[in-house]
This record gives sequence, structure tokens and C-alpha cells, in this order.
Amino acid sequence: MPVKMVIAGGFGVGKTTAVAAVSDVPPLTTEAAITEVAAGVDDVSMTPNKTTTTVAMDFGSVMLDPTLKLYLFGTPGQDRFGFMWDDVTEGALGALVVVDSRRLEDCFPAVDYFERRTMPFAVAVNRFADTVPHPLDAVREALDVESEVPVIEFDARDSNSVRDSLIIVLELALARAMAAA
Repeated sequence: MPVKMVIAGGFGVGKTTAVAAVSDVPPLTTEAAITEVAAGVDDVSMTPNKTTTTVAMDFGSVMLDPTLKLYLFGTPGQDRFGFMWDDVTEGALGALVVVDSRRLEDCFPAVDYFERRTMPFAVAVNRFADTVPHPLDAVREALDVESEVPVIEFDARDSNSVRDSLIIVLELALARAMAAA
């Protein structure tokens, strides 16, 4: 059974990395070079080695078992590409909102978007430099997300970590569907 999942979040939080890490097929990306103009608009201070950015979406897929295939759609993170999110999220079962806890303000638009759409989502705090600088409870409080929204730690570079995070979103969506039935 095919299932559409979205991987969303702010600029430079690890969305493209997560899709690439877990995808069973070479991911389709729409990466473009960060120009001087874009660097003046996008805050690259926390991602000084970042040379490209997603300008449309990322796409990949992963078979969780012989009966369940996830189609992964990664959103662009910059506000100026927000107009595409409705199209990218159409038909999705749920979303994984990737967060860099050093820059929480960058993820507010993504969290707000999925709260407004009432789409099941989990907040995945990405490990940068192999650490998460803020406790998950503090991240939850800062984001002001409801208690039923999972706030988890993950590593966008690790396929098992990304897969496990996506399974959390699947379980959340299934529980919500069963409660509504």
C-alpha cells in the first residue's frame, strides 16, 4: 500500500538529508546553489558549510515492509517557497517536522502549518554536531505544541533514525484514524 508522507521544516534543518538517508531509490532533489543574494535573505550563520538549498521539493521512497511503501515529499524551508506547501502536502497521511533546536524560530511556520491543517505530525529535533542542545521538554514548551504531538530526537543522516521517526508519524495517523472511526 502506498502512503504519502511529508518531511517539512525551516531552512537548513536536514530535510533533504533525511530523505536521502532513508530512501530506497536515489532521491529526486531540486537543489540549487546558494547565491550571494539568497545568503543575504536566508540565515546561513548556523549552516556555514551549506552550499545548496531546496527550491521546489525532494522526493524519495522507502519500503517499510512488503505491504507498505512510503512516498516521501520534502518541502522547501524558506518562507518565499511556502506557496508550494499546499500542493506538496495534498493527500499526505502525516508529516515529520524537522527542527534545529538552535534556531527554533525557523520551525514555527511549519508547526503552525500542520496544526492549522490538523494533519498528524511529529516534531523531530535533529542532532547537529551529534547533540541536541536543548532538552525535548524545553523544545515542546518553546514550540507550544499539544501534548499528543510527539517531540523526538533524531539524526537526519541515519536511515534507521529517519525510518523510526516516520513510523512514529504513521502510528500517530493510525491512532487518530481509529479514534475517529
